[in-house]
Amino acid sequence: MKPRIVFASLLLSHLLVGLNCGCSKRETPVERATRENILLMGNPGEAETLDPHLVRGMYAGIITTSLMEGLVIYHPTDDTLPEPGVAEHWSHSDDFRTWTFHLRDNARWSNGDPVVAGDFVYSYKRMLSPALGAEFADMLYVLHNAEAYHQGEIEDFDLVGAKALDDHTLELRLEYPMPNFLNMLKHFYWLPVHPATIEKFGKIDSRLSTWTRPENYVGNGPFRLKEHVTNKGIIIEKSPTYWDADTVQLKEVHFLPFDRHDAEERAFRAGQIHYVSRVPINKIDFYLENYPELIHIDDYVLTYFYRLNVTRWPLTDERVRQALSLAIDRESLIKNVSLGRERPAHGYTPDGTAGYSTPQEVEYNPEKARALLEEAGFPNGKGFPTMDILYNTSETHKVVAEAIQQMWRKNLNLNFTLSNQEWKVYLNSQRELNYDVSRSAWVAGYIDPMAFLYMWTSDNGNNNTGWSNPHYDALIKKAYQTSDIEQRHAYLQQAETILLQDMPMIPLYWTTRIYIMSPDVKNWNPKLLDNRPLKYIYLESS
Repeated sequence: MKPRIVFASLLLSHLLVGLNCGCSKRETPVERATRENILLMGNPGEAETLDPHLVRGMYAGIITTSLMEGLVIYHPTDDTLPEPGVAEHWSHSDDFRTWTFHLRDNARWSNGDPVVAGDFVYSYKRMLSPALGAEFADMLYVLHNAEAYHQGEIEDFDLVGAKALDDHTLELRLEYPMPNFLNMLKHFYWLPVHPATIEKFGKIDSRLSTWTRPENYVGNGPFRLKEHVTNKGIIIEKSPTYWDADTVQLKEVHFLPFDRHDAEERAFRAGQIHYVSRVPINKIDFYLENYPELIHIDDYVLTYFYRLNVTRWPLTDERVRQALSLAIDRESLIKNVSLGRERPAHGYTPDGTAGYSTPQEVEYNPEKARALLEEAGFPNGKGFPTMDILYNTSETHKVVAEAIQQMWRKNLNLNFTLSNQEWKVYLNSQRELNYDVSRSAWVAGYIDPMAFLYMWTSDNGNNNTGWSNPHYDALIKKAYQTSDIEQRHAYLQQAETILLQDMPMIPLYWTTRIYIMSPDVKNWNPKLLDNRPLKYIYLESS
């Protein structure tokens, strides 16, 4: 056994014994936090913003959905079920195009104001305001005339399908039949904001506003923002005005940023955090063998993939993009590198999502890859420029990039360099197409194959590849317009086949969710989206 593993084992054993013995010792931060009902969570990097209409990334989304509450929220155990939020109950027309939501009388903002239907109408108008520049405004295009308003084709928001019938009744009219609309509403882009607060610190479409500072933030969720210090962490505390405050047992939740996996895991061993969001790959087997009660491997609907900047030569040639994909041995990548019990991806959408069958277009075939590369004018890699793989700072992303770098060198005789950037810089590079190849991942906001495939439509804020295909766009639109599940899946399969043939991104694997957690954390259930309402979590010393 390697000395460093022995050391880690002894250190963790010492920690665990110390946590359970009756001897006199200094109280660890975790012990004190458990006693005080404060959850300490590791968080991978810094949240760009806590504005629900501008937020990027799942971790910032988890924080935001604790500060704001939508019409429906994530169910504590089943991601396919809607859980009532601000809406106490709802109904829909026979064709699933008109939905009526009845808001609870006791819903309150953190400043004491009542939450009313007009707040949601204002919030949807804000999200769709062209000047706000919300990158994911198209998430709301299912509303009647929402796209036309966002594109500036109409100026009267009253023509959009969002109307407050009275303070506690909200009517939403959709462009298409949407039997799965409730699950879409769980996403943080449908969260409300407090209109008076937005107007106090700017205008409805002000992107640079101070309203998200702790002293200004007004939310309606189970927690309110207490502290936000860049690179130090975010603290949220139980909101006394929340309609279901009696259910909330946590006094506070501290989100502590860690840029490195190993630093986060060391903090856990030192008794500084309850929860490790990312486990170093060289520690997975160690925990499984020695402390299986601490490590969790949950099913997860996330695709790990590489974006390709199709505006940069020679990635402008789909034969080159196909060759890069064909030269990657995904089975080897999972078995020898990532070590997270993933599934090799034969398409983009995780197979089986809501009964969807993913096209089997992705394979490992180095011989075919070399033939395509030669056909594109690069026999044995000759004449191919040195290009770069960009990834955000992470040991896992680094070793995966190194493995793919070696595969492309071995199978195609191509030279790729590696570059890592901190989270915010990396996101901006991706958004501005300032990269060649970029490490990426996508987790659905709701359980539906559409939650994966809509992002590749032209001008979508999540596309970030420069790729556009009108036929793909048309098929996605057809899928939106039908309520027949089989026909809908057929359109989506046709669209995904186009995506995988054009290959603006390279699917690598469908991942699992691996994390380490103190047994003090209770009522934390496995979730396909890894998005559980913190209002149901509590702490109890073990």
